[in-house]
Amino acid sequence: MTQRKRILIAVVILLVVAGVVLGVDLLRRKTATVEPGSVPIYHRGRLAGALKPDDLERLEQGSFVDAEEGKTQQGWMLRDVVLLYLDADVLQPSTPIVLGSSSRQKTATLTWAEVDEQANMTMLDLSNRSTLKLVSRLERLDTRDEWVQDVDKIEID
Repeated sequence: MTQRKRILIAVVILLVVAGVVLGVDLLRRKTATVEPGSVPIYHRGRLAGALKPDDLERLEQGSFVDAEEGKTQQGWMLRDVVLLYLDADVLQPSTPIVLGSSSRQKTATLTWAEVDEQANMTMLDLSNRSTLKLVSRLERLDTRDEWVQDVDKIEID
């Protein structure tokens, strides 16, 4: 084998290795990751994004007085949170949205129509422990026992 062929083979190997490294790096950048303290949001089983505290700062807050204890609940509309990660055109009125808490073994399932309706005041509110809780004026979510405390996952079908 001549010196020229050996150099050509070495250059081809280097180009292939560089291509593989760049390809893997590109794939890793495209894949959404969930940082500690973030709430993953899944759409049809795929990670659409992760809700971080900084994301909430961009949203307007809403509030209502809960019927059970007469305390003000103030937080971010779930509708606005969902629309940070998904376009409204992929959501049908019957699209289910499931919010879950793994630490409390509790979930709540809502439809996009319920979440989208301003009068329902479906919000993510900060709990006393600085975790998110799902609160709402909806009849099935209007008492503290029905709220989902420590929300750590949102799934949208």
